[in-house]
Amino acid sequence: MSETANSLADLETLGADVQAPVQIAAVVREQEIDAQGRAYATGRRKDAVARVWLKPGTGKIVVNGRDQEVYFARPSLRLVINQPFGVTERTGQYDVIATVKGGGLSGQAGAVKHGIAQALSKYEPLLRSAVKSEGFLTRDSRVVERKKYGKAKARKSFQFSKR
Repeated sequence: MSETANSLADLETLGADVQAPVQIAAVVREQEIDAQGRAYATGRRKDAVARVWLKPGTGKIVVNGRDQEVYFARPSLRLVINQPFGVTERTGQYDVIATVKGGGLSGQAGAVKHGIAQALSKYEPLLRSAVKSEGFLTRDSRVVERKKYGKAKARKSFQFSKR
């Protein structure tokens, strides 16, 4: 390619010599299930970590051995957990068993949502684009800021007095 192009017409003739670009095939993901026919994923949010197993069923969600209505009493938290199923239109088609440690209820609900979304994309790889476009596969990295010395909290100062 030692030739130089002085005009647009020359540029077009140079492009004719170059072969057509090679098209890259889309990555086809495989279904990842264990011997019991379940998909496993780990979800994280704040300080909470959720281990999630997903299998075909009637839509029952069990968190730490208790039903989701008992463990997450607030309806808003149950709504958060069921978001991945709503986006993929799979409500009531999968059973979820989750164990959660650390954090508060809000962080735990976010961790379970993250785990369910990942497990769904492992069980049905074609759903990955729908779940990913909603941002459910992205780990929300926001955590509580640490307390600094000389401060009341992370950023709050003590009351100032001139005298």
